[in-house]
Amino acid sequence: MRVLIPTPLRSYTHGRAEVEGSGATVAALLHHLDTVFPGIRFRLIDEQDRVRQHMRIFVNRESVHDLETALTPTDEVQILQALSGG
Repeated sequence: MRVLIPTPLRSYTHGRAEVEGSGATVAALLHHLDTVFPGIRFRLIDEQDRVRQHMRIFVNRESVHDLETALTPTDEVQILQALSGG
């Protein structure tokens, strides 16, 4: 499946904005990405196995919060880093 990577995480993907991933769930996809790009999962998932507060994951342009969300090989997953400040 197609995975879109935000600029702050591209150092993990050797500068690539788009990578191929696999997994039956979002959790499985993130484990796969961490195998290929070590350390990337820690930037997305906290110690309680939840999506970090400043990160967002979209599957086919719909925000997901449950790591057990099912995926298919034709899905597009977009990872975004939320901006904050004032």
